[in-house]
Amino acid sequence: MIDIALKLSVSDARRRFDLDIAFATDAPFVALYGPSGAGKSLTLQAMAGLLPVRAGHVKLGGRALLDTAAGIDLPPQARGIGYLFQHYALFPHLSVRDNIAFGLTDWRRRLTPADAARVDELIESFGLAGLARSKPATLSGGQQQRVALARALACKPQVLLLDEPFAALHTTLRRQLREELRELRRRLGIPALIVSHDAEDVKALAEEVFILDGGGLQRRLRVDDPDLAAALEQVG
Repeated sequence: MIDIALKLSVSDARRRFDLDIAFATDAPFVALYGPSGAGKSLTLQAMAGLLPVRAGHVKLGGRALLDTAAGIDLPPQARGIGYLFQHYALFPHLSVRDNIAFGLTDWRRRLTPADAARVDELIESFGLAGLARSKPATLSGGQQQRVALARALACKPQVLLLDEPFAALHTTLRRQLREELRELRRRLGIPALIVSHDAEDVKALAEEVFILDGGGLQRRLRVDDPDLAAALEQVG
């Protein structure tokens, strides 16, 4: 189960944005849907431990990653979360293999044999064997996404967070990669949460949809709800 309750604020010299959201779900694939600026990406960042939270909790399968009342706040690397950033955030100076391996190493140690085998397995399963020594700038958009996904999965996460994973891709490739992503999640057996403002992403992937606007949860719908299409169109 994904169980979150988050209250936080972000601001700059011109504006302040408050996020106040709570939900719990057992759905294997969840979508956060809404217009730009609704708080969708902030929700993912807070779940992953990339933003300070004023009050609330993040629990995965009953394990508390964050609980401000109990003084629990695990660092990002201890949360067991795989994160696919909107623009993939690949390191341009590293090869495909080194990008995938990045989360398994630090300045103190090299890859263990088990971790190296894990990286090789991911390279093969994502069809990247011929590109293992290539740099991100030489890859297509779909190839870059596969590298970023493989990196997110290298740490064997408990949940996969996907921030607008198809935003930079053309329509035909989007359809193909939606199918691949749906099959990948099913094969891994871990829950996934996708952020999108594209209704087609939601209808193709999600079992449950949370509609956000203005930093709060506006509506919760199952994908088989007869009101879903109208609700997504209204937001869009």
